[in-house]
Amino acid sequence: MRRNPFQDIEEMLDRVSRQVEEGMTSGGLQVPGSVPVDVADTGDEYLVTADLPGYETDDIDLTLSEGTLRLEASRDEESEYAEGRYLRRERTRTSANRRIRLPEPVEEESVSAGYEDGVLTVRLPKVGGGDDESKQIDIE
Repeated sequence: MRRNPFQDIEEMLDRVSRQVEEGMTSGGLQVPGSVPVDVADTGDEYLVTADLPGYETDDIDLTLSEGTLRLEASRDEESEYAEGRYLRRERTRTSANRRIRLPEPVEEESVSAGYEDGVLTVRLPKVGGGDDESKQIDIE
């Protein structure tokens, strides 16, 4: 009996669909160059937590503008094994970024950020009104 040529395509599409669904239920699919973040609404503030392992605070640029938190990080490419050859090299990404649109205005003067053990934490207290100017956020 002859096999249906479209059956292979249908099976492949089913597999891809399952993988996307699994990725979405486990916290989403990771886009290369993007920073994985959690955004929590605690009632009084938004709490943004981002994984940035291997970066120093000077490598991270954090800006709040028009209700959007912009996070950019860049570092020099590591060459710790320059004398040998790599069997596998997955840590070559030297920059990452993420933009997070906040659902409500925040008190820009009270925004704070901390960075410890590769995790960036940004606290954004809520406010009733907004300001259209950008604000650079210092990381402690």
